[in-house]
Amino acid sequence: MLQVENLVAGYPSGGRVLKGATFDVAKGEVVALLGRNGMGKTTLMRALAGQLATQGGSFRLDGRELGNCPSYVIANEGIGYVPQGREIFKDFTVEENLLMGVLGKPRLPNRLPPDIYDFFPVLGERRRQKAGTMSGGQQQQLAIMRCLVGQPKLLLLDEPSEGIQPSIVDEIGRTLQAIARSTGLTILVVEQNLDFVETLAGRALFMENGVIADRADRIGQLRERPELVHRYLSI
Repeated sequence: MLQVENLVAGYPSGGRVLKGATFDVAKGEVVALLGRNGMGKTTLMRALAGQLATQGGSFRLDGRELGNCPSYVIANEGIGYVPQGREIFKDFTVEENLLMGVLGKPRLPNRLPPDIYDFFPVLGERRRQKAGTMSGGQQQQLAIMRCLVGQPKLLLLDEPSEGIQPSIVDEIGRTLQAIARSTGLTILVVEQNLDFVETLAGRALFMENGVIADRADRIGQLRERPELVHRYLSI
């Protein structure tokens, strides 16, 4: 599914942040990307989504090289991205936000599927409501569902639990797990909340100084090998 090899990326003002990240994610896997702030996790997600140019290495989805392709090409190839902070259209209604997830996708009709609200029913109840008036948890549900209506093969999630009450975090985790199991959706999630990670992911990668420095091949190793958490997440 996703193959990342020696990926290098950064910013004009800050130099290289990714310094040769290498990893694979198989179809249907849910993989957590863990690490302290400033280690390159969001930079990696932005590079994979086409929002940041790569400076070396490569990444492929289903064998197709996508490094430095425009973001719309990457989206049409099947990579969906929910950034940190959600970035919904606050003055649009819930339904209008969801429609933005299918517009411009040549392989999809410009309308919402009839079962769109099954996973997060609260969005159906509020479909005529302006998105900016909803709670942070509901806005996160909307951001995730707006991405999912585009039918991505790979979903990139950056800190989906940030600033959300625990009950909504649990609901999002259970729903994403159900979607992944029923559809075969592949997920790469950046997260600091280990309880959420253990609910959702099957394994974890640890990022340090712009590279994948270690991994937990089973998510249970986060408990079995506390030295991993201490080394890569403790401040």
